[in-house]
Amino acid sequence: MPEHPIDPASLVDIARYPLDNPQDDRYRNTLSLIRAQLEQDGCAVIPGFLSSHGLSHLLDEAQERRELAYFSANKKTNVYFSSDDPSLAEDHPRRIFLERTNGFITSDCYDESTASHSLYHWPALMDFIQDCLGKDKLYIYDDPVSNMIVNVLTPGSQFNWHFDTNEFTITMLLKSAASGGHFEYAPNLRNAEDECYEDVQAVLSGDTRQVTRLSLAPGDLQLFLGRFSLHRVTKNTGPSDRLLLIMSFTEKPGMIGSVERIRELYGKVTDAHLQAQAQRVRADNLMD
Repeated sequence: MPEHPIDPASLVDIARYPLDNPQDDRYRNTLSLIRAQLEQDGCAVIPGFLSSHGLSHLLDEAQERRELAYFSANKKTNVYFSSDDPSLAEDHPRRIFLERTNGFITSDCYDESTASHSLYHWPALMDFIQDCLGKDKLYIYDDPVSNMIVNVLTPGSQFNWHFDTNEFTITMLLKSAASGGHFEYAPNLRNAEDECYEDVQAVLSGDTRQVTRLSLAPGDLQLFLGRFSLHRVTKNTGPSDRLLLIMSFTEKPGMIGSVERIRELYGKVTDAHLQAQAQRVRADNLMD
């Protein structure tokens, strides 16, 4: 452990976004803007959320662990990270497999002494996310491999269309691609009661009418309802990595990723994944 524990408040531009003071007008104004964005299309951006110190610290931690990133040998997945189902039509979304070549630095690469871990587990951040979403209670995503990860997009790689397992994700761009590496999403393409396969199939077939491209800068925070909105990161056409810190939250405690999905994305599963497989905790019955 470091001699001086990291103050997570120092990682955020607290003068602009006083997360530790919900009564402050700046907090309330930010909250109103985020709620309006989320209601409109399930996505919101807080520009310059990280302080310059915070951005530098989190980026350093990611780059120090860059060689630990896992890149799957399987380069094609469907949007649910599930196996092929020959009983379905060939153009069914569950049978459409797209190239995925990005990698991940997993949460078990970060110990409790890191700034990234401190920020993720900061109660003020959790309370802020709860306020943004209008939720009485959220929980840290219990997955020991993927609750806090860094998406590594090397030159020439991409993270194609997919849905998330957890309902709520916040991301912080640590390093952008010089070109390419754009975040695109189709807001609220499915809901808790309906997979909406026809709409998903349309996007996968190249229909961009429901697709939005988001502009992000290093230090921005993005709040995203990734379980319901189809999303991707386009190919990195620049000469260096794009690095994105991802923190996930859930409405139900005890949620853990499926064995198939975690093994595919991160190359390892734990006893917790094997035990959870028989006691699937989700807030809905959608495919992962």
